[in-house]
Amino acid sequence: MTTQSYALSESNRTRQRFRHYAVALILITFLLIGILVSRIYIVAHLQAIAVMKQVAGQSIPRFIRNEATEAVTQRDLTIPTPDGDLRARLYLPAKHPNAPGLVVFHGVHHLGMNEPRLEAFAQAMAASGLNVLTPELPAIKDYRVSEASIHAIGESAKWFAQQRGKPVGVMGLSFSGGLALVAAANPVYASSMKFVFAVGSQGAMTRVASYYRTGNDPRPDGTTEILPAHEYGPLVLEYEHIEEFVPASDVKPIRNVLRAHLYEDNDAESSALKLLNARQTAEAKRLMDAASSSTRSLLLTSENKHAAEMQQLSPEAHLHDLTVPVFLLHGEADNIIPAAETLWMASQLRAEYLQAALVSPMLSHLDMNKEPSLIDQWQLIHFMAKVLRMAHQS
Repeated sequence: MTTQSYALSESNRTRQRFRHYAVALILITFLLIGILVSRIYIVAHLQAIAVMKQVAGQSIPRFIRNEATEAVTQRDLTIPTPDGDLRARLYLPAKHPNAPGLVVFHGVHHLGMNEPRLEAFAQAMAASGLNVLTPELPAIKDYRVSEASIHAIGESAKWFAQQRGKPVGVMGLSFSGGLALVAAANPVYASSMKFVFAVGSQGAMTRVASYYRTGNDPRPDGTTEILPAHEYGPLVLEYEHIEEFVPASDVKPIRNVLRAHLYEDNDAESSALKLLNARQTAEAKRLMDAASSSTRSLLLTSENKHAAEMQQLSPEAHLHDLTVPVFLLHGEADNIIPAAETLWMASQLRAEYLQAALVSPMLSHLDMNKEPSLIDQWQLIHFMAKVLRMAHQS
């Protein structure tokens, strides 16, 4: 073999060895990436299981608790906004003080940020390794769905994003979820939001108001959801605009009755009823019966009067302006805000922003059902894992 031939042969062997090393390195890299991705996938699903167990008040298996949860501390604070300070609570994971942020907004409930289901969910999400903020929305706490809460939601997310130095996830329960979507359509707030997660939320307020009168909610596929509405829904509308349902002289005493009823304070309701005269007692009884023709007529009149206002409180009117990722979750048996609302929003959102939508028989409005099938459990676990993966992204 000549010196030249030997040199060429050695060069070829060197190139072959290099190619083998390169292929091996690529395979090892893909293997490591696969292991990392698999771990992220597995951990997110374990975290989802842990969150669901905690929210349902169930014990978490030890191996899941050790792998996917951590201790949480709490502290109350105030959020400065142009419209005044908001009370809030911060849930901090012990091992991850600089973890990504998530803002969770309560639904229409007088306990506000102290509502037990909200507390359980915030605690569970923080235990997965997120900094969770739960601002209190004064209007929503007082059973009023109004523009003021849109600004409060947006300003809270903006403030928390500034504190964290990056956009934060936003989650809204019930009507707050719909208002969070409206806030996300505003460029002033959108840049502060990593995503919006709406649970049991309205797409169109007028459609929901109509459902309270009829028990029917049309679906985007042309079918109609038929489900008797819970009394809570129409009572919230009556309470918010009580002056349209009773004479001016009866507004205060009747409002006191409705407030006590919505608060589920039987003693206060009994005391308020005793202060009514015969006419006022009849009025209160009529308003408590949303199925009566007279009450439905008053609800329709109020609905027509506030149609333009309701449109501004409806995500449906703003979905085309959304530029943040969206997750939609709804309970199949929800009779406060029917599940058709999520179907409408899922059909109207641009595909690049809709991350996932699920109507689950595991949920009613915001509560977990007790005996779901294995398939139903997996679908909800997988959905929550998607939310958690995005929430944990830096």
